[in-house]
Amino acid sequence: MGCWFSKKSKRKSPEKEPTTTVEENTTSNNIALSSNATEDPPKQYSWDKREKVDPKDFMLTGLKDATVGRLPGKLNGQQFVIQDCDNCKIFVLDHSATITIDDCTNCCIVMGPVKGSVFFRDCKDIKCVVACQQFRTRDCKKMEVFLCCATQPIIEASTGMKFGCFQYYYPELAFHFKDAGLSIFNNNWSNVHDFTPVSGETNWSLLPEDTVVLDHVPAPDPESEFKSVRISAEASRSIVPMTKGGRRKESDESCLFVFFSGDYTTANARKLIDEASGKGFVLIQTKEVSMRPEDVSRVFQNNAEGLLEWITNGPVTALELNGDGVVEACKSMASDMFSGTKVFVSDNRNTSSRDVDNFFNFADMQMGL
Repeated sequence: MGCWFSKKSKRKSPEKEPTTTVEENTTSNNIALSSNATEDPPKQYSWDKREKVDPKDFMLTGLKDATVGRLPGKLNGQQFVIQDCDNCKIFVLDHSATITIDDCTNCCIVMGPVKGSVFFRDCKDIKCVVACQQFRTRDCKKMEVFLCCATQPIIEASTGMKFGCFQYYYPELAFHFKDAGLSIFNNNWSNVHDFTPVSGETNWSLLPEDTVVLDHVPAPDPESEFKSVRISAEASRSIVPMTKGGRRKESDESCLFVFFSGDYTTANARKLIDEASGKGFVLIQTKEVSMRPEDVSRVFQNNAEGLLEWITNGPVTALELNGDGVVEACKSMASDMFSGTKVFVSDNRNTSSRDVDNFFNFADMQMGL
């Protein structure tokens, strides 16, 4: 500790320098010690407090003939890497930021919701269940993908690709969708874009509608660490609604059914889907999207009056249901089941196709599809 001065003094000669008594020196030291005692502790920054991450906890590499993965709560939004695995069953049952899968062969892979992208590279003979914002493959061969994707899936230099609608459940899955910022109603699983098409060849196709997920992506082995997770792949229990997607419609009649944002929107939509399915109608597609005042008249046209105030509450959830007599059936269900809830239902079968086209074309443009 240096000496304290109110101003600098000019040194002239040794004999004229001020002398310091023992008492003065002791007082000075006491002041210095007192100053140190009250000094603030070093500031801690957020990165100092952050728990140290071991990269090995967020990757699986070089495994063969193993059942591996991560249980719920182990990733908590981190990115994850899978590489050089052969003949493995992999269960990543948590939400994550991104997942890359490289150089894997003959593997079954289940991934919890991914906030960003899932990217397969140089993989072969893969069967997987995936929910993500973006899905992409490059230099892959023979994959079966049960997919929920918020954007258009993209394949590049890939062949033998088959796609089906996401059908999966485990108890934490709904929370993981929310944590990953994904909507269960925004699923473009069948709207695949082939970045490198080959004239006269088809690099991708849709799996049969009656495909059973667990026949392709088996549940965990009973002796594995994942045995305690209550997994189901039944369409009726899947967190994501089963949609027909791009497959040919059985009927020329479709109906647009729209729920406006509220406390029970998701539950009401699921209730309608169950009821309509029980009556033999088919869910073609769903969307959850925000609307502006100027969008209302363009989408709902003559039926726009009275809807403006409802779009300010949040995103709307829309469903296209298909089947002979579906419009009258939906109007009846709206009256019987949702009389206290604001909904929009196509008025008649002559205008219902226009309603469907207007809404889903608008939704696709909003989402950049």
